[in-house]
Amino acid sequence: MERTFAIIKPDAFAAGHAGKILARIYAEGFKVVGLKKLYMSKVEAEGFYYVHKERPFFGELTDFMSSGPCVVMVLEAAGAIKKWRDLMGATNPADAAAGTMRKEFGTSIGENATHGSDALETAAFEIPYFFSGLELL
Repeated sequence: MERTFAIIKPDAFAAGHAGKILARIYAEGFKVVGLKKLYMSKVEAEGFYYVHKERPFFGELTDFMSSGPCVVMVLEAAGAIKKWRDLMGATNPADAAAGTMRKEFGTSIGENATHGSDALETAAFEIPYFFSGLELL
């Protein structure tokens, strides 16, 4: 089994979509081994997205991610990283396939409802950023 990190972003949480997204995660066969609601500070968002620090959208991204509550999760399934990324859909909701999270719940490339690790190495950084080993059941 593989683990990946996922976020229900502030836009989807504020719009009341967290329950629908979580229900879909379970329906698609993921096991949720870690789950918490939190309000990321600007500093926490900057640390989490440090890989984008030199990109022009970094400030906008970290402002958005610290703008309201979100739900952070650790998901487990065979091929979890690819499976979650496929379920999320393209970064830009306008380009996302029908039936994906971002097509259904995203409103723009910046406010696209969900986040997911893109590789094992990324998941290895992202999971312990928010969860201790004792929190993963």
